[in-house]
Amino acid sequence: MTDFNKEAHWQDIYSKKQLTEVSWYQKVPKTSLDFIERAVLSKNDAIIDVGGGDSFLVDHLLEEDYTDVTVLDISSKSLDRVKKRLGEKAAKVNFVVSDASLFKSDKTFAFWHDRAAFHFLTEQEDIDNYKKVVADHIQSDGILVVGTFSDKGPTKCSGIPIKQYTPQQLAEVFQDHFELVNTLIEDHVTPFETVQNFSFVCMRKK
Repeated sequence: MTDFNKEAHWQDIYSKKQLTEVSWYQKVPKTSLDFIERAVLSKNDAIIDVGGGDSFLVDHLLEEDYTDVTVLDISSKSLDRVKKRLGEKAAKVNFVVSDASLFKSDKTFAFWHDRAAFHFLTEQEDIDNYKKVVADHIQSDGILVVGTFSDKGPTKCSGIPIKQYTPQQLAEVFQDHFELVNTLIEDHVTPFETVQNFSFVCMRKK
């Protein structure tokens, strides 16, 4: 898939599919919010939602008075949806259009959240790049949460092959710079009433 244009693919998805027509839709991203709550962050700590698309996580973070929220996605169209939905509140959010594995910023984060973006990286070079990005952009003692399809989950998403992980395999990917806090295996029920099994890890920067 060396010639595959990831940005064009996701721009097309967000041009054609409505909010509830994508498998990852969650009105309330409870698992993600639970991880954030357990991290015991201050309201001014920097949080980034990587591959956030038009997720409702940012809406809930603003409702809970977090003041330093970034949403990153490769698709500008997905972020435009969020901006439209948030209205005036969108001014409180930092929106970044980028491939997560190529993200560069002077900013560092206390909490890095990635639900179902990392598993699209199937080439070792891209995985290594992502590992460097998180190591460079998460503060010392900061939290990394990554969720992917598990070894019992789908092998594709939106027509693209993904890389499955058990929680232990995920932890091993990031163990050079992070220590494991806890893991979770969870079934996500899609809007089409299919079930996707997810692996999550929560890790702390060494």
